[in-house]
Amino acid sequence: MNEIRVVVFDDNRSRRTSLNILINQAENMSCVGTFEDCSDAVAGIESVLPDVVLMDIDMPNVNGIEGVRILRKEFPNLCIIMQTVFEDDNKIIDAISAGANGYILKKAHPSKIIEGINEVVNGGAPMTSSVARRVLELFHKNPGNRINNDYKLTDREKEILSDLVKGLSYKMIAEERSISVFTVNAHVRNIYEKLQVHSVAEAVSKAINQKVI
Repeated sequence: MNEIRVVVFDDNRSRRTSLNILINQAENMSCVGTFEDCSDAVAGIESVLPDVVLMDIDMPNVNGIEGVRILRKEFPNLCIIMQTVFEDDNKIIDAISAGANGYILKKAHPSKIIEGINEVVNGGAPMTSSVARRVLELFHKNPGNRINNDYKLTDREKEILSDLVKGLSYKMIAEERSISVFTVNAHVRNIYEKLQVHSVAEAVSKAINQKVI
């Protein structure tokens, strides 16, 4: 397996240092850059070409959510995991809608951060369990606003889309649904085609914003 290249955006110098050490100590992983905000995010990413970005939300000048929007336009396949100290409803939805692939609280155990990085490069949408619960609560609020168009998803596709919203990886979905990872991949491709999206982040964003399932 190729080494996973990770970049950190965080305005806290000690946290940047801590994450740099954590990532470099992990197997098959290296921190190839750290930045204090997103003022020059595109140039920063172009200079080191990472696979994964750990993005703080609350930074001066250009914050993390705006940073995701900027990076998503230039690097559509870049994996971006948001990190914050708060379980803020609006910021969770804004981050996912902007194109973030996952959302992990800073207080999460270091092993969960490494696990999330590995998961996101394998097609998952990592979320701290408390964040996943909040997303589901937000997702199921105001059921009366649910749209009628379900994009003709099958029951199985709705189940798998729901699992993606929960932040489950393809492997976890396969175990949960007693099917193979190959079958999960096939269903996800169908979901992408029907929703007219190209990534887990887009699928989750559409599912939440349009209450598809």
